Amino acid sequence: MEPIGKVIKRIVKQRNLDSEQDLINEAIKDPDVQAFLTQNADKIDKAMVKNSISTIYEFYSQKKNPSKIMAGYVPQLFLNGKVIDIRYTPTRSKIAVDRKRDVRRRLQLIDLPARLQNVELSKIDISDERKPALNLVYAFLRNFKHNPHAKGLYLSGDFGVGKTYLLAGLANYVVTNMDKNVIFLHVPTFIAGLASHFDDNSRTSLQEEIRRLSECDLLILDDIGAESLSQWSRDDVLGVILQARMDNVLPTFFSSNLDMEALQSHFEETRNATDPVKARRLMQRVRFLATEVVVSGPDRRNSLH
Repeated sequence: MEPIGKVIKRIVKQRNLDSEQDLINEAIKDPDVQAFLTQNADKIDKAMVKNSISTIYEFYSQKKNPSKIMAGYVPQLFLNGKVIDIRYTPTRSKIAVDRKRDVRRRLQLIDLPARLQNVELSKIDISDERKPALNLVYAFLRNFKHNPHAKGLYLSGDFGVGKTYLLAGLANYVVTNMDKNVIFLHVPTFIAGLASHFDDNSRTSLQEEIRRLSECDLLILDDIGAESLSQWSRDDVLGVILQARMDNVLPTFFSSNLDMEALQSHFEETRNATDPVKARRLMQRVRFLATEVVVSGPDRRNSLH
């Protein structure tokens, strides 16, 4: 930023003013400067004003012609010991933009459309079919506010009834109002993409991904039961994630077109084997982590939800 002394001299020359004092007087007469001087009249004397002239003019100049370098910030005068000083505070619009960016950073969508970041829980249609699930979601939020180990929900129901949409509203509420980190994962796409982690160079990244899913504040597993499982993806990926979340009692939500009994049958069958015992163990983790609630109603996929 150009030194204030040079700015004053340049403006005096450009405007054909008789002296720098004319410009300084103009700055001092600014309504915001006058308001500050009046508000602090018991702490400010003429000597302090004289010693702070460059600061007062910087404030006035930045108000009239804001520097591009300080875009998103406004000047503010304050008392700093025996001098009047200036600081720059973010504008309301900048605070809002920064807040929105922080919120988006806290919600990670994996293999899900970005539009889910715009779903607001308060604007979700409260139909009779959705009311039981919505009531339990709000009960969870009240509990989660004070209890980081609140039990999640398992939303089961037909295609298109709004399970994913409802969970998106939950996720956005949590990151916006509770400053928690949420991962919202589409299970079938995630499982299908695990093959890319088989080579040696990707094993570390897969382990890191499993760790993040295991440790995040809130995990949402969408459309579980629609994936095609191998023994490895069931036991060493999905099983490890759910075991870690159960061990640490971390909130976990699920959506599925299958009820819990049908999901257990799904877990029994992998590509090369049938294993009811391991399926039962996996379902023990799911049941520990979440309470099942059925979401019913018409197919809303072509509506506004």
